[in-house]
Amino acid sequence: MKKLLRLLFFLIVIRIVVLIIIGLRIVNKERLPKSGPAIIVANHNSHLDTMVLMTIFPIKLLDKLRPVAAEDYFLRNPFLAWFSLNVLNIISLKRQNLSVRENPLINCSEALANGDILIIYPEGSRGKPESLSTFKSGIAHLAKSHPDVPIYPIFMYGLGKVLPKGEALLVPFICDIFIGEKIYWTGSKQKFMDLLNQSIKDLASEINFLPGNK
Repeated sequence: MKKLLRLLFFLIVIRIVVLIIIGLRIVNKERLPKSGPAIIVANHNSHLDTMVLMTIFPIKLLDKLRPVAAEDYFLRNPFLAWFSLNVLNIISLKRQNLSVRENPLINCSEALANGDILIIYPEGSRGKPESLSTFKSGIAHLAKSHPDVPIYPIFMYGLGKVLPKGEALLVPFICDIFIGEKIYWTGSKQKFMDLLNQSIKDLASEINFLPGNK
């Protein structure tokens, strides 16, 4: 039943939104992973980010896509918790009241061991529309624990204007998704974070080269 609900939601609801309301351009789609384990790392400006990202993958991978989301936000009420766990298939990330010995990334590691594709937003929360913040280093700890798992940087532009933080109505707007070359753990936390941040910045700079954006 969960798989059917998830499939219907993405086929009927989200794909209609993407195809009719949002004009979506994907640059270098061929770089997306064909299977897991893998980690998608993207900037975060809108509640639509996760659902749009999940639609750019083949339907056969839908059950393998696991967005990593804050437990205190996405499980804060029964309806949102049910939707997040059963339709979006999230991995809940505990951010509050952690004990010294508690590993908040344990569920992420288990999902990777299961061959899943994680979707992670290292900015931590939605930022201002089309504003890119420096990534937090939690992703480095996960990469260090799984040095052989490829990490795919993705930059999204426009979704923060379609559904900005605090707004409920969709605004039609052409959105762009730039998919970068995969990277791996470098052996150094600082070098890895520098590489990841630079990869996202390089993708963001490609906006100026798209037709109509000059």
